[in-house]
Amino acid sequence: MGCIESGFRKDYKKEMMAVQDSMDVLNGKWKITIITSLCYYRKRRFSDILNDITGISNKMLSKELKDLEINKLVKKIVLETRPGTVEYELTEHGRSLQIIIENLTEWGMSHRRHIIEG
Repeated sequence: MGCIESGFRKDYKKEMMAVQDSMDVLNGKWKITIITSLCYYRKRRFSDILNDITGISNKMLSKELKDLEINKLVKKIVLETRPGTVEYELTEHGRSLQIIIENLTEWGMSHRRHIIEG
C-alpha cells in the first residue's frame, strides 16, 4: 500500500477504517510513549515507566495502562513478593508494534533534523 497511487483504490475505505481503528487504540498523549518504554525494557515496574515519561501523572499512567491492557497490548504481572510487586510487559500482540515504534523513532529523528536545519 502506498500513500498515493495513481488510479482508483477500491479498498481505500477499508484502509482508512483500519488506520482509524489503530488511532482509536493508540490515541492520547501517552500510549505510544508507554509502549515505547516497554519496547526498550521488556518488563517495567509502574514506577520505572513513570520515571521514563516526563510529565505523566500516576493517575494518568494507571488509566493508560488499563486501556492498553483492555486492548490486549500490555499485560500486568503481579509477583508474589512482600510487599507485592507489579510489572508490565507487552503482549505478543503488543510486541507487533515494535517495528512501528522503530519507524516512528527514525522518522522523528529525521523530522527534527529537517526542522532544525531548515
